Amino acid sequence: MQRKFEFSVDEYYHIFNRGTDKRIIFVDDYDREYFITLLYLCNSARPIDSREIKKAGDPFLFERGGRLVFIGAWCLIPNHFHLLVKEAIEGGVSKFILKIGTAYSSYFNRRHGRSGHLFQGPFQARHVADDRYLEYLYAYIHINSVDLYLPGWKEKGFKDSKASMKFMEKYPFSSYSDYRGVDRVWGKILDQQQFPDYFSEENSFENLVKGFLEWETEVDA
Repeated sequence: MQRKFEFSVDEYYHIFNRGTDKRIIFVDDYDREYFITLLYLCNSARPIDSREIKKAGDPFLFERGGRLVFIGAWCLIPNHFHLLVKEAIEGGVSKFILKIGTAYSSYFNRRHGRSGHLFQGPFQARHVADDRYLEYLYAYIHINSVDLYLPGWKEKGFKDSKASMKFMEKYPFSSYSDYRGVDRVWGKILDQQQFPDYFSEENSFENLVKGFLEWETEVDA
């Protein structure tokens, strides 16, 4: 399906894609960690040479140069992923997703002994033109991890918002921990200064997520 908009520099987008036939694209933690490393390495306007990366040792110490996109939030689920991005250069979003999709598909097929397309098709994108929608996405993207704790929450709602919050706090494969102030190398993926400063006040991020969970619980009651 052709998009009804064109990507533009300095505009925000919600990017997501899932495995073909809804298949699992992250089998284990090794797969997830590989994709997370690609979120960092592929976000570069210049080609990435694997020999240079090996020389650097820690891939998160590798100097990438200019960005293709600025990343504001991310979350991995077994059969799909979500990203909140801001286009940094013309064509940046499409180039970034192409680079990461090609690199990860090649890795995944090689490691798991398969061939063919890994993703269901062209990545999905939503233009974020409204400030309220942009703030909402910080909650929505991170709450997607609750799929693993409470399958079907989008249809059923949340029965226990506190338990859902605790699950998200322990789930490492999203940027949730980075917004809670956890110091980890994966925090280098984010370019928070390129996004509105919604979370300058203490506990403002947790309050946003908590408010979303409690609202969904009330609606379901």
